[in-house]
Amino acid sequence: MDDLRVFQATARAFHAEGVRTIFGLSGDGNMHWEAALADLPDVRAYHVRHEHAACAMATAYALASGEVGVASVTCGPGLTQLMTALTTAVQARIPLVVFAGEAPVGATWYNQYVDQAPYVTACGAVYIAARDKKVALHCVQEAFITARTRKVPVVLGMPLDMQQESLGDFNYVPSLDVLPPAQPVTPSAAMLKLVVDRIAGAERVIIVGGRGVLASGAAEACQRLADLIDGGLSATLPVRGLFNGHSRDVGFAGGFAHEATREAFAQADLILAVGTSLTRHTSDLNTLFRPEQVIQIDSNPQIVRHGQVPAALHVIGDARLTLEALCHELETAGVKRKAVWDVQAIAKRVLSEPADTVEYGEPLTGLDPRDLTAALDSALPKDWALVNSAGHSAYFASHFYGRNASDFLTIREFGAIGNGLSYAIGRAAYRPEQPVVLIEGDGGFLMHIQELETLVRSGLKLLIIIYNDGAYGSEIHKLRADGIHERGAVFGYGNLAAIARGFGLDGHIITDTAQLPDLVRSFEEGTGSALWDIRISDRVMAPTMRRQTKRSK
Repeated sequence: MDDLRVFQATARAFHAEGVRTIFGLSGDGNMHWEAALADLPDVRAYHVRHEHAACAMATAYALASGEVGVASVTCGPGLTQLMTALTTAVQARIPLVVFAGEAPVGATWYNQYVDQAPYVTACGAVYIAARDKKVALHCVQEAFITARTRKVPVVLGMPLDMQQESLGDFNYVPSLDVLPPAQPVTPSAAMLKLVVDRIAGAERVIIVGGRGVLASGAAEACQRLADLIDGGLSATLPVRGLFNGHSRDVGFAGGFAHEATREAFAQADLILAVGTSLTRHTSDLNTLFRPEQVIQIDSNPQIVRHGQVPAALHVIGDARLTLEALCHELETAGVKRKAVWDVQAIAKRVLSEPADTVEYGEPLTGLDPRDLTAALDSALPKDWALVNSAGHSAYFASHFYGRNASDFLTIREFGAIGNGLSYAIGRAAYRPEQPVVLIEGDGGFLMHIQELETLVRSGLKLLIIIYNDGAYGSEIHKLRADGIHERGAVFGYGNLAAIARGFGLDGHIITDTAQLPDLVRSFEEGTGSALWDIRISDRVMAPTMRRQTKRSK
C-alpha cells in the first residue's frame, strides 16, 4: 500500500472529485500539492502570472463547464491577491475550490503569515482550515460538498509543513458519492392553478429565462409555453442567446437591452421569471419591469435579492418540470392564444434595427463602437465562443446575435474590470478546439496584460478585440456629465498591437471595418492567438451610461 504524504493524498482526492483542469501560481505553500495533482492522469495545469488571474480563469472554466472550478495559490500574499476575483465569483454564485497554503503551524514566526480566513469570509466565500492531517481528506470532501450545494467559492487552507507529513493509506470518498441524487420538484396542483389563473388574466406575457433554464434543459418548455399564450421570450444577460432563432425572442433583458426589447417589456403586464435569481441588473433597477409584475419559478428562489423582494409570487419548482406542467394545465383548461400584440414583429426588430439610435452631430474621432459591433457581428463566425468583459465597452459587446447561450460567457455581477483576458483563457481551456473571441476595453485589458504570456505558453487560440478609446470609458463619461476634467481617466491609445506582438501574438491596429474580413480569414487559418487594437471614439456613450448620468443629476 502507498504511504502518501498529505499533499499527495489531497491531490489524489481532488483528482477523485473529477478535477482535470487547474489554474495556479506556485509558491512554498502550494507547489508540492500542485505538482502532485498535475502529475496525475489527464490533468492539465495552467500556470499563470498572477494569482488573481488563476481565480478568474477557474471562475470562467466553472461557469462554462458546469464543473467545480479549481485554482491554487500559496499562503500570505498569494492568498491576498485573490480578493477581487474571489468576490466576483461569490457575487456570480460560481462554485470554486481554491487550494491555498497556510503558514507552517510548527513555526514560531513566519514572514508571510496572515490570518487568511477573515480575508476570504469578507469576500463572502467560505474558508476551511485543514490544520491536522487526520482531517485533511475530510476537509477536501467538505470543500467540494459546500461548493456544489451552496454554489459558492471555497478556500481550503493547509499549512505547508503539515502537507509534508505522512498520511498513510489513501481512503477518500468523493463528494458526489455522499450527496443525495437530484430530486427535481414540481409545484402543487394548487400553486399551478394559481399561476395558470394569473396567466389567463394577463394579456401580454414575457417569459424571462436564466441560468436555471439552461442547466435544467427547460428552453424548449419555455418556447412551448410562449407559443400557447402568445407570449414573448427573453433571457438574462448571462444566458443571452438562450432562445436564439425563435420567432418570439424579443432579446435579452437588463440594462443592456435593445430599444425594441425595452418596448416589449413596457407593453407586458406579466413576467414569468424562470430559473433566474432576479437581480436588479435584470430588471434594470426596476425600469424594465417591476416586482409586482413578476412570478418567479425557481428550485431555490431568493426571496430577498439586491435589497428587495423581486417577485409578487414565488413558485418553488424545477424549471423544466414546472413549465411542462403549466403547459399541460393551460391546454387542459383551454386557455386560448391572445392576439392583442404582435410580439413576433418586435422580435424581428431586435435583429433588424440598431440597438441604440442616438445620433452624434459632431464628427467622431475613431470608429463608432455601435457600427464596429455590427461589422464584427457580420464578420465573425457564429460558432465561435464570445467572452464579454465589464466596463463601458461591455454594452456594445453584448449586441452580437445569432449565437447560442453556451457560446457566450459574461461575469459582470461585481462590476470589476480587469478580468476579461483571464475569463477568456478559462473559457478556452474548457474547449481548446473552439476559437474564443474576447471583447474588452483597453483599461481592463491592461490590468492583467501579463497573462498574454500565459496564453501563448498554453497554446490556446484566442482572438482579443480591444475597443480602445484611450481612456477608462465609464469614468470619462461620468466626469464629463459632472462637469469635471477627465484628465485622470485619459491615457491615450498607445499601441496595444505592438505589445501583443512582443508577447508572441499576431497584433494589428484597426482603423477601418473594411480590414475585418481579411483579418478574420487570417486568424481562422492560423494556429496562434491574435489581438486587434481597434480605435473607437470616446464620445459615443452607451445607453446605460446615458441613463446613469441622467439619474445622478
